[in-house]
Amino acid sequence: METRILNTDEEGIRTAGAIAASGGLVAFPTETVYGLGANAYNDEAVERIYEAKGRPSDNPLIVHIADKAEINKLAAEVSENALKLIDAFMPGPFTVILKKSGSIGGAVTAGMDTVGIRFPENDTAQRFIRAAGVPIAAPSANLSGKPSPTEARHVIDDMSGRIDAILDGGSCSVGVESTIVDASRGIPVVLRPGGITYEQLTAVVPETIIDPHILESLGEGEKPLCPGMKYKHYAPNAEVTVVEGGMAEVKNKIDELLEQNRDKVCGVLTMSGNAYDSAVILCAGTTNRDYAKNLFSCLREFDRLGAEVVFAEFEERDGYGLAVRNRLYKSAAQRVIYV
Repeated sequence: METRILNTDEEGIRTAGAIAASGGLVAFPTETVYGLGANAYNDEAVERIYEAKGRPSDNPLIVHIADKAEINKLAAEVSENALKLIDAFMPGPFTVILKKSGSIGGAVTAGMDTVGIRFPENDTAQRFIRAAGVPIAAPSANLSGKPSPTEARHVIDDMSGRIDAILDGGSCSVGVESTIVDASRGIPVVLRPGGITYEQLTAVVPETIIDPHILESLGEGEKPLCPGMKYKHYAPNAEVTVVEGGMAEVKNKIDELLEQNRDKVCGVLTMSGNAYDSAVILCAGTTNRDYAKNLFSCLREFDRLGAEVVFAEFEERDGYGLAVRNRLYKSAAQRVIYV
C-alpha cells in the first residue's frame, strides 16, 4: 500500500476526509499526539486500525468529534459531573468515558458498554473530522507498544505502507495523550493522566479520584477500561530504567548504572542538566510540562542513536508529573529505582 503524505491546506483536508469517510485510514495531528483515524461507524475500517498497529483487540479506541452535539449521538446518558467536565475541558486534551449508545459498534469499544469521546482543540484535527462528516475512532498513530508520534516523521517511520494517508500538521503542542476520565459510573475516575492535570479536574469536580492502575499494569485477564492501561506502552528499542528522586541522588545512581553498563551504548534522559560520562544525553526539559511535551520524541531519538539502555531522570515538579510518571513507568515496563 502506498501511503500519501497530505498537506493541511483545503485540498489536503478534503482528501483526508474523503479517505476516512470511505473506510480508509488517515493519520492526523492533534494537540496531544498524532492519531490514526477511521470512520467510527464502520467496524471494518476500525478493525483495520488494530491490524495496522498490531494492537490487541481488547484495547478500546477513543472517538474524536468536532462538535459537542455529537456526544448525544454517541452516548446513551451524560451525567451532571460529565457535563461539568465537558463544558470545562472540551475542546482540549481531554477524553470522557460515558455509557455508549447503539450507534457505536463493538470494534471501537472492545465489546464494552462505554465509549471514550474526545473533542480535540487542534484546528487541523477539527477540520479533518468535519471533512469526513463522521466521528473518527483513533488511537495514537504508532506501532503498538512504541512511543507515540508527536511529528509526522514519527508516523512515517511506523505506518508508511500500512495506512492510506498522513496529514502533516507539524509538531504536537502537548506531547502526551489526553487525560481520560470515566464519568459513566458516578464519581469521576481518572484512568489516564495527560494534558489536563488532576488539579484542574478537581477544581471543576472536587470528588474526582485517580485509578490506582495509573502507575501499574493490569494483571492477566483484567480488561482495560481505556487505552494504555494493560499493555507495555511507549517503549523504545532500548531497555529503559527510571531513576526517581532528588537530582543529586539520581545523578549518583545513574553514574553507578553507567559504570555497570559500560559495554553497552547508554543513553540518559535528563531534566536536571546533569552531565554524564560515556553516555548519549538528551534533555527533556526542566519542568514536568516540558518533559511531557518532549518525552516521546526523545525516546524515538534514542532509537535513532542506537542506544541499548536508557536511564531516565525523574522528579515530581508540577501538575504534569503524574502524566510523565505514567508514561515513563510504562516505557520502562515498571523498572523504577527510587533514590
